[in-house]
Amino acid sequence: MYEATHQRLLSRTAFARRVVGHVLVALIALVLSLVIGILGYHAFERLPYIDAFLNAAMLLGGMGPVDLPHTDAGKIFAALYALYSGVVFLLVSTILVAPFVHRLLHHFHWSEKI
Repeated sequence: MYEATHQRLLSRTAFARRVVGHVLVALIALVLSLVIGILGYHAFERLPYIDAFLNAAMLLGGMGPVDLPHTDAGKIFAALYALYSGVVFLLVSTILVAPFVHRLLHHFHWSEKI
C-alpha cells in the first residue's frame, strides 16, 4: 500500500489522493459504527431513531450517553457499544494519522535507523 524504503517519496498530488482514501475509509467506519449504535439503541431501549442517533453519536464521540438505559439488555448493549466505540476511536485515529507518519518516516529515512 505504501512505497518501500528504496522508492521515491510520493508527489503531493498522489499523497493527497492517499489521504482522501484514508479519510473515506475512516468515514465509512464511523458511519457503520453509528448505524450499529442507532439500531442497537432503537432495538434494545425502544428509543426513537433521533434519540438513538444522539446516544450513539455521543458514545462514539466519547461523551457518554444522553439517555441512561433502563432495560438489562439496553445496559449490556450500551456497555458493549461503549467498549466498541473506544476501539473505533483508536482505529479511526490510526487510519487518519498513518499516511502522515509514513511520509515523515519515509522522508527522513528513519525506518533505516531503527
